[in-house]
Amino acid sequence: MPRRTQVGIIGCGPAGLFLAHLLARAGIDSVILEARSRAAIEGTIRAGVLEHGVAALMQELGLAERMLRQADRHEGITLQWRGQRLHLDLAALTGKAVTVYAQHEVLKDLVAARLAAAPGSILFDAPARAVEGIEGDHPAILFETPEGGAERLDCDHIVAADGFHGIGRAAIPAALRQEDEKQYGVGWLGVLVEAPRSWPELIYASQGDGFALLSTRSPTVQRLYLQCDPADPVGAWDDARIWRELDSRLATDGWTLTRGKIFQKSVIPLRSFVCAPLRHGRLFLAGDAAHIVPPTGAKGLNLAVADVLLLSRALVRAVRRGDARGLDRYSDAALARVWQVQRFSAFMTRMLHRLPGETPFDTRLREAQLEQIALSPAAATALAESYVGLPLPPEE
Repeated sequence: MPRRTQVGIIGCGPAGLFLAHLLARAGIDSVILEARSRAAIEGTIRAGVLEHGVAALMQELGLAERMLRQADRHEGITLQWRGQRLHLDLAALTGKAVTVYAQHEVLKDLVAARLAAAPGSILFDAPARAVEGIEGDHPAILFETPEGGAERLDCDHIVAADGFHGIGRAAIPAALRQEDEKQYGVGWLGVLVEAPRSWPELIYASQGDGFALLSTRSPTVQRLYLQCDPADPVGAWDDARIWRELDSRLATDGWTLTRGKIFQKSVIPLRSFVCAPLRHGRLFLAGDAAHIVPPTGAKGLNLAVADVLLLSRALVRAVRRGDARGLDRYSDAALARVWQVQRFSAFMTRMLHRLPGETPFDTRLREAQLEQIALSPAAATALAESYVGLPLPPEE
C-alpha cells in the first residue's frame, strides 16, 4: 500500500523542516523524505546567523529552548579595511539583533521536535527518485526505502526543498524554467579552530589579499574564512599558510588573533542562482532548490525560512478553505524577496572581496564604499536593515 499525506516534502534541511512545523501548527499532515541519514544531516557543520525574524519564529513555534540557552545574540558586526575597524551597531540602527546559532544545531532542534510530535513524519535514508502527477490533482513522490525497495508517497501537494542538486527543480519542464546564475570567481576556505574568541562579534575584513571573516561556533570553537581561488584543493592550504593569511587580513594595531588547533578545512565557490517560477502544478520549490546566495550576507537559511513561511500560509488556505489564490501568488511573492536578498548578498560580496581582474582603482572604490558606511548614517542603516533581515511576510 502506498503511503499518503497532505503535503509531501523532499529534503530535511531548513526549508523542509520549518515548513513541516508550520503546517503541523495548522493541523496539516506532512511527511519529509530525506536521502541522508539523521546523523549525516545533524553532523554537517554549517554557518548560522539567524535574522531577527527567524529567531523570533523559532520561539513562536516552541523550538527555541536550546537556542536561547546556547546561542549568542549579536547586536553589532565589525567591518575592517586598511587596519581600521568599524563597529556597526545593528541594535541602535534598527532596534534588532541577529542570533549566532549554527545551522546544524537548528536542524537538531527541528528534527527532534518533529519526531517527538509525529513519529514517522521524517523518513531518513529514503531518497526521492521521481515525482509524478504534478500537473493533475493526485501528485506522488516515488522514493527508495532504506532497504533498497521502491515506495510511493501520495500527496495533495509536493514541496521540493531538496537543494540545488535535488530532483525537484528538474521536474519543472526545462522550457518553462528560467535559471539565472552569477559566478564570482572566488571561493571561501572555511576552517574550524579549537580556540576561545578573539573578538566579541563577527569581523568582515577586506585587506591584504582579500576577504576574511572571523566568526564563532561556541566559546571554545571558532569559524574563520579566507577568500581563495575556488579551484584550490584544501591541501594547498597548510596551517602555516592559513595563519599567515588570517594575520595579514585581520591585522590591526593592539590586537592579536587567538590561535588553536585547526580541525576542519573546506573550500566552497561563491555564486548566485535563481530559478523561476517556483511552482509547476502541484509542485513547489523552496530553499536551495530555488535559489543560492553567496554566504557573505549570511542569508541562505533565512531566505529558505521566508520561502516556507509564505508557502505554508498559502497551503493552509488551500487545504482548509479551498482558496488557491495564495498558491497562485507564491512564486511571484517569494521571488520578490529572493531578488532583494540577492542584491544585498552581491553588494556585500563585491564590497569585501578582491574579485578577479581588480585594479587599484577598483580597490579604492570598494574602500570608498566602506568609508561611506562609516561616514553616512543612512548608508550604515541600509546595510544594518538588510543584515538583521527584511521583515518576514505579514499575514494577509
